[in-house]
Amino acid sequence: MIIDNIKVILKQEAEAVLNIPVTPDYEDAVNLIIEYVHKRKGKLITSGMGKAGQIASNIATTFSSTGTPAFFLHPSEAQHGDLGIVREDDIMLLISNSGKTRELLELTELTKGLVPDMKFIVITGYSDSELAKRATICLLTGAPKEVCALGLTPTTSTTVMTVIGDILVVNTMKRIHFTSKDYTKRHHGGYLGSKSREQSEHE
Repeated sequence: MIIDNIKVILKQEAEAVLNIPVTPDYEDAVNLIIEYVHKRKGKLITSGMGKAGQIASNIATTFSSTGTPAFFLHPSEAQHGDLGIVREDDIMLLISNSGKTRELLELTELTKGLVPDMKFIVITGYSDSELAKRATICLLTGAPKEVCALGLTPTTSTTVMTVIGDILVVNTMKRIHFTSKDYTKRHHGGYLGSKSREQSEHE
């Protein structure tokens, strides 16, 4: 019974990933990240609430370790002074499955008050959502059904959000020609640090 359940969950999650809409917006998003972070020397700021916030935080650390300076900004803490991290040449990546997250909508308003020309890359399930309407570039998840038995807990949606983040990271790495030597400078400790040093010796 459990084995059958596992197979169903794996199938549904895999199908959700394969059904992520692939559009030219991905190239546009990478171009924006390159322009603002690598040419203008700004930084990528990610944000989200709840489970989406955890994904946004993970995306930020993955970008940072692969040559693109990024920070996670908690949307609630932003209202208590942390918005001060935002600068003119930064770019923001906002994640919300519903596209209705109040704290993120408020964050866009507050950010525009500080940096009127801020560009927003948004990952969401709904193109007609308020957050999507405020996006410079909108990357859709395909709004997959959650595998949670209640259909409520972020499960499948967070899987596809993570994959979309990976797509952005990997394509940005390719654009900036990020190497094992570059990785070693940013990730000295642990198994990955050791492995990257070994690989860099052969580059």
